Amino acid sequence: MPDINNVDRSDLAPSILPAGIPELSDDECLACLARAVEAPDSARLDEVAGLIGRLAVAIE
Repeated sequence: MPDINNVDRSDLAPSILPAGIPELSDDECLACLARAVEAPDSARLDEVAGLIGRLAVAIE
């Protein structure tokens, strides 16, 4: 019988970070968000939502 105490469960847990957003520092993320909302473009709404979600996760 396999030893279940040696199972790495860290990669089994779901991530609370939004998918599709590159790993950025908080400052880089905020700068990207500022550029994205500087010139409103409905094609970038998913990016803006993802960046806001990324910052919200950091606040929690």
